[in-house]
Amino acid sequence: MQVEAGIEKKLVFGDPKAPRFVWWQNKLRPTPSGPDALTFDLLSIGGKLRAAFGAVGLKPKAPGNEETVEQFVRRNLGDEVFERLIEPFCSGVYAGSPNKLSMKAAFGKIQGLEQAGGSLVGGAISMMRNKPKGPKPERDPRLPEKPKGQTVGSFTGGLQALPDGMAKRLSKYIRKQWVLRELRRDSEGVLELHYDTPKGARRLRTRSMSLTIPAHAAADLLRSASPETCEALRSIDYPPVAAVAVSYPLSAIREDRKDAAGKLPGFGQLHPRSQGITTLGTIYSSSLFPGRCPEGQQLLLNYFGGTTNRKVQDMSPEDVVAQVDKDLKQMLLKADAPAPHVVGYRLWPKAIPQFNVGHLELVQGAQDDLKSAGFPEVFLGGNYMAGVALGKCVEYGYTEAARLSDFLSQSAIGNTNSPEKAQDEAFYGSVV
Repeated sequence: MQVEAGIEKKLVFGDPKAPRFVWWQNKLRPTPSGPDALTFDLLSIGGKLRAAFGAVGLKPKAPGNEETVEQFVRRNLGDEVFERLIEPFCSGVYAGSPNKLSMKAAFGKIQGLEQAGGSLVGGAISMMRNKPKGPKPERDPRLPEKPKGQTVGSFTGGLQALPDGMAKRLSKYIRKQWVLRELRRDSEGVLELHYDTPKGARRLRTRSMSLTIPAHAAADLLRSASPETCEALRSIDYPPVAAVAVSYPLSAIREDRKDAAGKLPGFGQLHPRSQGITTLGTIYSSSLFPGRCPEGQQLLLNYFGGTTNRKVQDMSPEDVVAQVDKDLKQMLLKADAPAPHVVGYRLWPKAIPQFNVGHLELVQGAQDDLKSAGFPEVFLGGNYMAGVALGKCVEYGYTEAARLSDFLSQSAIGNTNSPEKAQDEAFYGSVV
């Protein structure tokens, strides 16, 4: 993907050994990362034994109904794993409530392990046995060398490089500032999209479309086409989340939190809702990637809000920053640390779609209702279908492209004057 977007030279990786922390009982405690699985102090000895026994199958049987994340984890791995690891992870990734999130929808691969092998360990063994044999796909030699181990990646200048690179490569097909207002059938039964553009109203006739906007925005567009689809998409919860990027001088960091270079070591930290910290989580941005802030400074990206703190949308940016600063001083900073330098603040009133119990059936029903309403060429897409992580969205993009290609190959392109025009209309449509 990076090569296709022309930004492979901008790719940078974080340290795969960078520890992750959880704030528990007034201390930042590292999460297990392999060799320290027996010695890390986030779980008690009893909690570790409960998790180990559950992982190999000494646990209650799965119920017949769809489980929440909380129900699945408590049943398989015990209360401590849920309260100290999984609950803060759900808050940090989904900004959601694990007592509502569906295990099947949010973490289907993990749930599938138990189904495949009777336990998490049994499922992992079964998956390894059934793993396709043969050589692994070769890595594109144009990509920079990836460090060993699991890590995170970004780009010099930030993740904005990815959509910018894609837009540049697809500039022939990109239409900026076109606002889709309505979709309908024309007199010949062809799907017709009505846009407001900088040059006035435009209509576009197309044989298919993938609607990758948020569910609530898609619901508004599909209100007349399929009221049932509209109602289903409207029901998907999007809690508000604020992203707060602040920096402090390195001298403001507590001495016991610094590494040899005087910075915060690691990836970042998560905060269980039970521990009295309002901020959901904090990423040590300048510790992960080079060039994120000036020398002598530490850049921290904080997330605030979510399903358990919806009042963020009624707070001023100054009040949110003040609360983040208060939380950081409790965990990372000296009491006399100066006020933070606010690098960026962004509030999303509707941020992350919640994959709550029944989500997979809900979105599949919405797609089926759209087809039944006479719009089989309109495909629902986006992160409420794919998953909220960037990697999930990228994987889904390839799957969606293949699905659209299959659909288009089964229908005639129509009257065209040249192969190039045929290709353009298959990709984009025709403006009238």
